[in-house]
Amino acid sequence: MAKVMTICRAATRAISQGVAFGPFAPCTQKMHLLSSSRSFLGSVCGSRKLQSPPERRISDTRFNAPLSAEEVARPVGVCTMMRLPYQESAEGLNAAFIGVPLDTGTSNRPGARFGPRHIRAESSMVRTYNATTRAAPYNSLVVADIGDVHVNLYNLKDSCRRIREAYQKEGLLDCKRVVQIGIRGSSYSPEPYKFCREQGFRVVFAEDCWSKSLVPLMSEVRQQMGDKPVYLSFDIDGIDPSFAPGTGTPEIGGLTTHQALEIIRGSRGLNLVGCDLVEVAPMYDLSGNTALTAANLLFEMLCVLPGVQSY
Repeated sequence: MAKVMTICRAATRAISQGVAFGPFAPCTQKMHLLSSSRSFLGSVCGSRKLQSPPERRISDTRFNAPLSAEEVARPVGVCTMMRLPYQESAEGLNAAFIGVPLDTGTSNRPGARFGPRHIRAESSMVRTYNATTRAAPYNSLVVADIGDVHVNLYNLKDSCRRIREAYQKEGLLDCKRVVQIGIRGSSYSPEPYKFCREQGFRVVFAEDCWSKSLVPLMSEVRQQMGDKPVYLSFDIDGIDPSFAPGTGTPEIGGLTTHQALEIIRGSRGLNLVGCDLVEVAPMYDLSGNTALTAANLLFEMLCVLPGVQSY
């Protein structure tokens, strides 16, 4: 297991720190606003008084906003997702970022437990508006970083229990509405995808995606999903390791980063109830590009949530 970072929305109850939520349950819509993220920086250092940083909100609105590097340098401040405010519960939010730093049950290389921390660090490069799709998530939704699920690194079963308790489960998969994109690699049996097909999953091999746009495919996916609830899960090793080597089980011949963008942007208009991105293992990519890619894809997921308006 190597859950990394989740965006959740529209749950029915507030979540306290240490009792998080994830794939089957997005966050609550009732809550007060964070008034600011001011810290101890108003104290005196020698004879010079330090200035408090700007509030992490859009001025004169009810929405939170990331700190802008035009006003506060990227290395400054507490590291949160997208430089958003941190709060200890999802109360009052329309969407929230939450990490699940666990890799105890990984089948190959460990290291994804450090994924959420590194994704948060690289997310300081992500800005407020999506200049291509013209999505303005922070003008549309109240968003914050609510920390991590308190996993138990010494006991996988206990960690699974904590995650189950943290996530609100809303039902099992609708197997006729499951699509797997970018599947590839060698196998231990002649028919490795027999089970998926027997369940009714649609399996799209990576080879069927090579050298083409995935916009037509996503049009088919939207039609298949209809207006029922949809959960989007993105495994970073779906992307070719030449783009994202920092993962536990790299497989050559994967998707490109622009195809990853097409998949996520092609999910706009779906009844998305939550999203996640998994398997970032930062130590296998010293450049930080895998975590940076993950941060950008999570921003793109935020941009396609229902209720996000364009500017």
